Amino acid sequence: MIRLLVGLGNPGPEYEATRHNAGFWWIDEAARTLKVSPVPERNYFGLVARVNRPAGPIWLLEPMTFMNLSGKSVAALARFFKIAPEEILVVHDELDLMPGQMKIKQGGSHAGHNGLKDIHAQLGSGDYWRLRLGIGHPGVKSEVINYVLRKPPQEHREAIEKAIEQSLGALDLLLAGDMERAMMKIHAKPPRPKPPKPEPKAPGEPSEGPL
Repeated sequence: MIRLLVGLGNPGPEYEATRHNAGFWWIDEAARTLKVSPVPERNYFGLVARVNRPAGPIWLLEPMTFMNLSGKSVAALARFFKIAPEEILVVHDELDLMPGQMKIKQGGSHAGHNGLKDIHAQLGSGDYWRLRLGIGHPGVKSEVINYVLRKPPQEHREAIEKAIEQSLGALDLLLAGDMERAMMKIHAKPPRPKPPKPEPKAPGEPSEGPL
């Protein structure tokens, strides 16, 4: 069962629409779905919302610590409410997936992502769940910092938003701890569009041919 939903990003209007804030975009949509509004909580160094459910409260968190100190916020809330790493889902931007693609998994390395690196260090564990939202890669390692801190083009933003919408279709499964079914829903490829029907030929119109 997931008890804490965390979206990673950077605070401040200048970062709001940048690729590195894809995790914040996800939490914003999750909050709308769950009909709550995250508010500043100084004790947890972030924006926090609580959702009361029959099985117990669920927490939504956007750390306001800047990306490389995300773990300070996550660990403060998790420790206070005795939330284990395997009950945490961290949503973050992923360079190795194209916009519109996403993957969910538990555990693994932080792969150089500074937000995950600090969460690993502060929790003392990598056993939390991650939802990786694809943002694409600039193609050159030296360009990564500039790339993640820039706004994506409109078509990429729309593709990311569609992925967020699809993943939120699995939110109830995630919160219930039915991770296998949640994975299937999140990893499902959208159906291919059907080819257009051929237009009916006008009477007396010759059929297609090489001559």
